[in-house]
Amino acid sequence: MIEKLTNLLKHQIEDLGMTVIEGVNGLGAISLFTGRFFYWVVKRPFRIHLFFEQLYFIGNKSITIILLAGMFTGMVLATQTYFGFKLINVDSLVGAIVAISLSKELAPVLTGLIVAGRAGSAMAAQIGSMKVTEQIDALEVMGINSIQYLAVPRIAAATIAVPMLSIVFLFIGNFGSWLVGTKTLMIDEALFFSKLGDFMYVSDIAQGVIKAWVFGFVIAVIGTYFGFQVDKGAVGVGRGTNLAVVWGMISVLILDYFLTSFLVKIL
Repeated sequence: MIEKLTNLLKHQIEDLGMTVIEGVNGLGAISLFTGRFFYWVVKRPFRIHLFFEQLYFIGNKSITIILLAGMFTGMVLATQTYFGFKLINVDSLVGAIVAISLSKELAPVLTGLIVAGRAGSAMAAQIGSMKVTEQIDALEVMGINSIQYLAVPRIAAATIAVPMLSIVFLFIGNFGSWLVGTKTLMIDEALFFSKLGDFMYVSDIAQGVIKAWVFGFVIAVIGTYFGFQVDKGAVGVGRGTNLAVVWGMISVLILDYFLTSFLVKIL
């Protein structure tokens, strides 16, 4: 009995050790991949047309879901905040609280999660499909660096598009808050905007934009990295796409904490 328990414990420790080693190896591989991006992003030729294609795909094609998510997030936040603040007779602060919550946290985080699910998965699937059909090998044979051609435009576009989408999310979320707060919950409109001006600062918006900028970069790096790691045909493409989405979302949530701890001290 004791020998069985010992063997079981040994296997558990070995599995844990292998998981840690694989995690460290993966982190190192992504770090090297990121280094290759920074090397190739400043090398000619600059593929501007590919950059704008990805900017359109990541930014413009995500507008509809960002507008829907932002509008209803602002409306829900205003409703929930109102009924809580009404108990202590400070319902006039609804607009300010919703605006601060959106600008610092919800706009960049939810935008990052949406982009990770929509664009991050597409990056991994597109590059993965090219990998299994040997199109990437064909690029290399023609003397075209695959990182520069496929990864650089996507990462650069996501780094710019996600902060812009976050600002759109913030604006439409505040619009939804105003709509519900003043038209449905009957908060005085002048008081609504007065409190918003008293408690909302440019640094709050800047904090959210910086977060969104980092999220966009990380999501694109993860999406393209897992695309290049795909193998074993269609099964590998599905697995790579799944990993890109999962790790993209996890990265957003983890980075949000560390960025918040850092940014609140300098802004």
